[in-house]
Amino acid sequence: MRTDIGGAQKRAGNPCFAWGRIGLRDVLWLWLLGMAFGVHAQFDEIQSRISEFVLDNGMKFIVLERHQAPVVSFYTYADVGSAQEVEGTTGLAHLFEHMAFKGSQKIGTRDYEKEQSALAKEDAAYAAFSAARRQGASTEVLKPLEEAFQAAQAEAGKWVVKGEFDEAVERAGGRGLNANTASDRTVFFFSLPSNESELWFYLDSERFYEPVLREFYKERDVVMEERRLSVEGNPIGKLIEEFLSVAYKAHSYKSPTIGYMSDLQNLTRGDARDFFSKYYVPSNLTAVVVGDVDAPRIRALAETYFGRIPRKPAPEPLRTVEPPQAGERSFKLRLQSQRVSLVGYHKPGIQHPDNAVYDALGSLLSEGRSSRLYRSLVRDQKIAVEAGGFSGFPGQKYPGVFLFYAFTAPGHENAEVEKALDGEIERLCKELVSAEELDGVKRRARANLLRQLDDNAGLAMQLADWQGLTGDWHNLFRQLDKINAVTPADIQRVAKATFKEINRTVGTIEPAQPNAESAQ
Repeated sequence: MRTDIGGAQKRAGNPCFAWGRIGLRDVLWLWLLGMAFGVHAQFDEIQSRISEFVLDNGMKFIVLERHQAPVVSFYTYADVGSAQEVEGTTGLAHLFEHMAFKGSQKIGTRDYEKEQSALAKEDAAYAAFSAARRQGASTEVLKPLEEAFQAAQAEAGKWVVKGEFDEAVERAGGRGLNANTASDRTVFFFSLPSNESELWFYLDSERFYEPVLREFYKERDVVMEERRLSVEGNPIGKLIEEFLSVAYKAHSYKSPTIGYMSDLQNLTRGDARDFFSKYYVPSNLTAVVVGDVDAPRIRALAETYFGRIPRKPAPEPLRTVEPPQAGERSFKLRLQSQRVSLVGYHKPGIQHPDNAVYDALGSLLSEGRSSRLYRSLVRDQKIAVEAGGFSGFPGQKYPGVFLFYAFTAPGHENAEVEKALDGEIERLCKELVSAEELDGVKRRARANLLRQLDDNAGLAMQLADWQGLTGDWHNLFRQLDKINAVTPADIQRVAKATFKEINRTVGTIEPAQPNAESAQ
């Protein structure tokens, strides 16, 4: 919304808008106050149309009726990510995400009974090959075992109807079919015409009712190739993986979501079944439905399709807590790459009372060309081509890292960038943020949330994420009030408590030297 200050001044001779009586800041404040009331009215109206229910088996549903267009977005949140993995099976959460598109005993098969027998033979052949490989068997021993495994794979593949799940969605006019795995959660989502809503209930419930992990070893190879591209062949991927392993000593946030290559090479279909059985239980799932739907009908469909999934015990929460850092940690990689710096500080998880302050800090430092880091490092000093800082890395549910990053400009050194970052951090600790600068943070937070409210899929994602991460979707709307309540003193207090050298991890990439090792 554009503010017409000049028009306000001239309006009908109203003396209250004369500059001698009211200043520019006062006019802006009145406008922002009106915007705030309007935003809260919109929030209240949206929340009044949200209903929720829990099935007898423990699965939660959140439903928002929006009848502006005949479409509906579905978002399923599984409260499991790479943080739930244990040593030796890293990458399993992400691999299971891939498996969730392979179908069930009814979807994706020509004859499930025959396929089931073929899958058992495939697993037996792989077990023999894998055992011999682990024992260091000779090529002469391994070759026939590998050939037998490949033949068993080919036989099992004869019963697969490829892409049947995806094609069913496409035929119904579905859009945005996808999934994502992160440290804290795995999500599945797509949108449909509202008259095809029942299809989602059937397909998504099949994923969790009786999934068949067909083509497991082929899909594992796909994930291994993803790792080669995103980590082993990508300097930034290498830097991030190394950073997490240095910043974390105990908590499972230290492991990459893609998994370690040696773990991926040895994952079995049995590992995936065990993972599914433990974490994909109804009480660990939340489904959000936003769009042109009737809430009572949604509940009836949920009970019909998802209600058939047996109730199981909820998985135990993570026990490991990252101990306080006792001193600065640092490392350097030498790679064929531009110079890059990562500087991270441990911070609390999303449930901490200062979570909104950390979000405000991230916006202040990084959001837009008016942000502090862009203006200082990129625009003014020209020592970086990109710089920023944000909270919640690699996840938000458990204590994470407030991460600063900078891509060093040609002709400059990482040390220059790190010194400039230190200067901006010191400024936060010594000087109070101006009211105008903090007001900008609050305006952006409000604008970002309003944009999300306009989109069914985006709103479904936000409701699911806040429910999954905090246990209450209402916190999506409460967060704005919390950010609005942040003061300059809060910013300074949290900066002083967090941005300490003893709490810091620094990782850099320096260009590889001729004949030098790739990392040191």
